[in-house]
Parts: sequence; structure tokens; C-alpha cells
Amino acid sequence: MRILLIEDDSDAAAHLAKNLRESGHVVDHALDGEAGLNMATAGDYDAYVIDRMLPKLDGISILNRRREDGDETPALFLSALGEVDDRVKGFKAGGDDYLVKPYAFPELLARIEALGKRRTAPANVTTRYEVGDLEIDVLTRTARRDGRKIELQPREFRLLEYLMRHAGQVVTRTMLLENVWEYHFDPQTNVIDVHISRLRAKIDKDFDKPLLKTIRGAGYTITEDD
Repeated sequence: MRILLIEDDSDAAAHLAKNLRESGHVVDHALDGEAGLNMATAGDYDAYVIDRMLPKLDGISILNRRREDGDETPALFLSALGEVDDRVKGFKAGGDDYLVKPYAFPELLARIEALGKRRTAPANVTTRYEVGDLEIDVLTRTARRDGRKIELQPREFRLLEYLMRHAGQVVTRTMLLENVWEYHFDPQTNVIDVHISRLRAKIDKDFDKPLLKTIRGAGYTITEDD
């Protein structure tokens, strides 16, 4: 894929561009919004990765202008702004995905590569996930089971969101450490076990059918299957 990265933090951009190139992608980089808009207008890209807060022209304005000109290139916003209203503004501007800093590179890479596939398919931004009678809304950061609201702490929601995004798949401890805690090493603690236990108590304890399962020796999964 040919990717346009618009990011004013030169060190962060250099690190991200290096990782993307090592993953087989071609990356062009713009340091400010005005340069990014010019490059997007003149170039032919498979995806945009745009920081929200940029000098000269902010990320929302860049994408608004490209969408007004009929540009349907998939776009992912990167931002430290992670409130619901911030994410909603990103999607309303025409963004296809929104990732809050700090992020784990494997997740960013997976999201960018998923965006590339949308050039040949209708845009379909998924903001709700369901497994059986359990559902979450990533925009409002809410979770419900059988219509009953489940109160989750931020880390618990992030853990549940990651599991729901990979429903039916085995998620390893390493995947959780990297994508939920942003650890690229094993902290040698029981942090995952504690949070899994708390999450299971909230989403399964008062219901007939457990959804969160431990796969011995492998990891965890959320599924309706027994």
C-alpha cells in the first residue's frame, strides 16, 4: 500500500514510517496540514494516516476538504484526543477509523491494512460489536448484556473491546499485553488474570451462559460456542 502520513511530531513520524516500510508499505510523510493537503491532492494513495492536531491546517479540515472534492481514500485519524465527541467529529469528517495515542503498532498496522481493502468495498465503519446478547458501542464506550448496562472501568472496556473485535478467535496474553496495556515485554505480574476475572464477573456472573472463556495454555476468547 502507498500511505500518506500527516504527522507533525518528526520523531514519532520517523518511527511509524520506518515500521510501516519494514512491513512492506510505501510511506510519504508531511509535517504539517497544509503540506499534507497538497500531497493528498496531488498524489494517489491507498490510505491516509492523519494526526488531528497539526500546524497550519488541522486533520479534520484536511479530510473535510478531500471529501468535498470527492476523494474517497480511506483515512485513519491518530490523536491524543480520545473523548466520544472527538471520535464522532473524526467520523463525521469522513474518517474511516480513529485510533487514540498511545497505540500499539500491530493494531495500527492491522487497521491500516483493513482500510486498504475498503477501496474495493463500500465504507463500513464498525462502531458496535455483538456476541450473543452482549453488545458494546465503541463511540459511547458503553456495554450491555440482555439490555442491561454494564459498568466498566476504562481498562476493562478496552479489554472487552479488544476481545469483541476478535470474537471467536483465541487472543493470547502477548496480544493483550501489547494491544490493551501497550507493554512490549512481560511484566511478570498477574495483571491480565486480575482484569479477566473482574471482566468475567461483570459480563457473565449474573447470566445463564458464559461468553468469556479461558483456553488453557493458549489465551482467551469471547464466543457463544460451548
